Amino acid sequence: MSDNKVQEHKAGERETAYGSIHISEEAVATIVRMAADQVEGIAHAPLSMASGFTEKLGKKNPAKGVKVELTENEVKIALYIYVEYGVKIPKLAMDLQKEVRQAVQMMTGLTVKEVNIYVQGISFEKEMERESQEYNKETAATEPVEDEESEVE
Repeated sequence: MSDNKVQEHKAGERETAYGSIHISEEAVATIVRMAADQVEGIAHAPLSMASGFTEKLGKKNPAKGVKVELTENEVKIALYIYVEYGVKIPKLAMDLQKEVRQAVQMMTGLTVKEVNIYVQGISFEKEMERESQEYNKETAATEPVEDEESEVE
């Protein structure tokens, strides 16, 4: 067997001249989540009490919302997301599929067979934040300014 020859074994595992390489589903899921974070328009999913508690303890789950299925040298990915209000969902989904496919193939050498996007909901967080800032600006402009001398008395 030459040094460059690679033999495929079970899902995500390869045998090289130097030993074996196994890529876990969790590792692929982490790559998927990191790639997804690079795409504009994806909102962070609302936290459940249990996940919020574990995140406060410092045990974040970088693969949250990702399902990976490895077979031979192929991978199928399901990504469950929330999108920001006002985003064009079909364009976002296509950009996300492209980004995830490129990242996984580049980092693992696996062939990405599918990247399925499941939109779980719409986040209004940024929209509400923008409206809150506008409201604060308006109220600050209409509040009377107190005279400094009246406070000194």
